[in-house]
Amino acid sequence: MSRLARTCCLLLALGLLGVSGCVSLKPPAAGLPPPYQPVAKETGLSKSFQKRLGEHADLSGFRIVNAGLDGLLIRIELIDRAQDSIDLQYYIFRSDDSGKRLQEALVRAADRGVHVRIISDDGETVKGDEKLLLLTAHPGIEVRMFNPFHYRGHNHFLRGMDYIFYKSRLDYRMHNKLMVVDGTVALTGGRNIGDQYFQVDPESQFGDDDVLAVGGVVARLETEFAEYWNSPIVVSADRLMLHKVDSTKLARYRQELAAPHPLLEMYATAFDQRLRAGDPLREILADDSMLTWANATLIYDSPEKKKVRRGERVGHLIYPQIAERIGTTHSQLWIVTPYLVPMPSELQLLTDEVEHNVDVRILTNSLMSTPDVLAQAGYARYRPTLLKDGVKLYEIRANLGSTRGSGETRKIAKFGTYALHAKLFVFDHASVFIGSLNLDQRSVRLNTEMGLIIDSEEMASTVIARFNALASPDNAYEVSLGDPPHHSAPQLIWQTREKGEAVTYGTEPARSRWQKLEMKFLALLPLDPEL
Repeated sequence: MSRLARTCCLLLALGLLGVSGCVSLKPPAAGLPPPYQPVAKETGLSKSFQKRLGEHADLSGFRIVNAGLDGLLIRIELIDRAQDSIDLQYYIFRSDDSGKRLQEALVRAADRGVHVRIISDDGETVKGDEKLLLLTAHPGIEVRMFNPFHYRGHNHFLRGMDYIFYKSRLDYRMHNKLMVVDGTVALTGGRNIGDQYFQVDPESQFGDDDVLAVGGVVARLETEFAEYWNSPIVVSADRLMLHKVDSTKLARYRQELAAPHPLLEMYATAFDQRLRAGDPLREILADDSMLTWANATLIYDSPEKKKVRRGERVGHLIYPQIAERIGTTHSQLWIVTPYLVPMPSELQLLTDEVEHNVDVRILTNSLMSTPDVLAQAGYARYRPTLLKDGVKLYEIRANLGSTRGSGETRKIAKFGTYALHAKLFVFDHASVFIGSLNLDQRSVRLNTEMGLIIDSEEMASTVIARFNALASPDNAYEVSLGDPPHHSAPQLIWQTREKGEAVTYGTEPARSRWQKLEMKFLALLPLDPEL
């Protein structure tokens, strides 16, 4: 459920729209086989990187993928090359056009004997996403859900009531994003599975990043996946389905997966031609210069993060390691985060960095671009304090003046529906974080998160170039403090460039007057811990 949906559930159960069903999450049956653990085997992918891994024995290789369409292509291409195992872990796995193309590729892989495992979160599933569970009718595919709802239908009222009565449990979500193929190549970052995230939906599209990884870090990523796969919080699909699925239902779903996908055909330029050519994976496999070799640290939250935070069990927490990196920067801290709702300790951390002459810049969503007005309302309260403390703030526009660095195609750019979803940190032009962690209270307290800190000036330069392109006056508002009237609250101004001309706004740009009113109302609610 989105932040706003969760809040609406807490304030008012929405009207009854129709009834599906509930399941009782019974304990797993006794005598189940031991959990599948892939054994490293030599495959075509491992052979492709074998020589380079030998030449960079102590390092891992990385490639940032920021174009949405490339993110979809490279996933399908990796799946089509798989010979042994595919592990996927995603907060959102839509069964829309791009999600079905990926599912179709996964079924083909399973037909070849590849073992496929999928973990998805249940928090923001929408009607149709439940079709992912149909894949379990294939003997080579397993699907598990993180902390599922008891109610399995799409009635807003019943889903809301489930959330209200079990809030302390259902507010706890898995926000991780990961794909590992043949234990050799991994993708992680901020991108979920769905048309928005691959930038082929004209109504809503997210600028995001994956990082492709090979080398020693992949084994550590597989360990993270196994920790979640074997967690008691993660529930097997066969305990969630209202009706048993069989080969007949899977055969019908195969036909649906093979049907035309209108959004991809209309907005994914030359998609099938590029897929047949093998781009962009073919270049990465063929050219060593396409990879940056560096040391990297995997940081992530344990599946039972709440218990770890309370000191009830030993485990991993991502934010203390991010905070440590922030606290030890000396000259530069640049952050891209779609949601910015800091806790007092985080505000103090940023202020301390500015006081030590660190250049702190943050690029986030504007009111015009945000997909979540509630989160934007939470962020708006902190803007004056951040600016007074010396942090430089940039807010991305929905209608970009330049597609450079945005990941979107010109065909999709004309709709003016751009929003940030990437989560990036640059520390001292020497290392970068790429992952799922937003700089908000939900990521720190309530969601499990993951990401890589990569120690590389080259990677830092890549992220800095992306930041500069997106934060340029053609694409973003630079927010600053104006001169307030006598005895009044701080006044903000938004500076940008439109059609080549510098423009300054004294009131916050928005899609409509209603959107401004909505944000002002939501800003009155004390909901920061949920944001």
